[in-house]
Amino acid sequence: MQALKEKIMRAVFFLTALSSILAVALICYFLLSNGLPAIGEIGPQEFLLGEEWSPSDTPPSFGILPMILGSLYVTAGAIVIGVPIGVLSAVFLARVCPKKLYKVIKPGVDLLAGIPSVVYGFFGMAAIVPLAGNSMLSACILLGVMILPTVVAISESAIRAVPEHYYEGALALGAGHYRSVFRVLLPAAKSGVLAAVVLGVGRAIGETMAVIMVAGNQARMPVSLFKGVRTLTANIVIEMGYATGLHRDALIATGVVLFVFILIINISFSVLRGKAL
Repeated sequence: MQALKEKIMRAVFFLTALSSILAVALICYFLLSNGLPAIGEIGPQEFLLGEEWSPSDTPPSFGILPMILGSLYVTAGAIVIGVPIGVLSAVFLARVCPKKLYKVIKPGVDLLAGIPSVVYGFFGMAAIVPLAGNSMLSACILLGVMILPTVVAISESAIRAVPEHYYEGALALGAGHYRSVFRVLLPAAKSGVLAAVVLGVGRAIGETMAVIMVAGNQARMPVSLFKGVRTLTANIVIEMGYATGLHRDALIATGVVLFVFILIINISFSVLRGKAL
């Protein structure tokens, strides 16, 4: 009887894992079956490297290079702003913060993760846009704030997971508290910190609503931090509601490009994590 129960549970776990794989496979099939023909019809070079997106023109133009660069620039800006603040905040919470203060700060950081994107967008419109305008800089600042809870939470867990004797050994060799933390604990936790950064990048590159509300959404080549920009996700959301025919397929093909970006990020993380370990 016990052996039968174990077989049943093993089958349940297998089917659960298989369902996740099946979901990914179906997503890939939908994107590729609808997106690749559109890329072939438009032309890979014109689609990926074209600088003009004008679906309503005759003939229409479907170049997504401005959106690709917009997504990369905005994500890079969010990383530059959010990752250092997030990692240093994690160090503070894990090794410096008094327990009484920790009980106040930690719930606040966790609360950031539960705030809806549209609320972040309203915050950006009220606090950031008046200073920086509807621009790439506004989107970078807002996304930098939005990835903070992810970076802080995972980095803190990684730092706390480092064995305490690493820290004690550094102190015994004459290193001070902060030198021990930054020269011993943080390098030992770099695999977890990298995981935090990659998840933050995934959040930044996939964010839509908040970016739409502050970035200006201008489908043109990014030329300045203070000019409007449109990302890949924003392009899909803004136009999918009324797109038909080749226009709709081109938006799905944009999703294929975004999917490839996420895949490259995950593969890069796996390589970096392997080197870190």
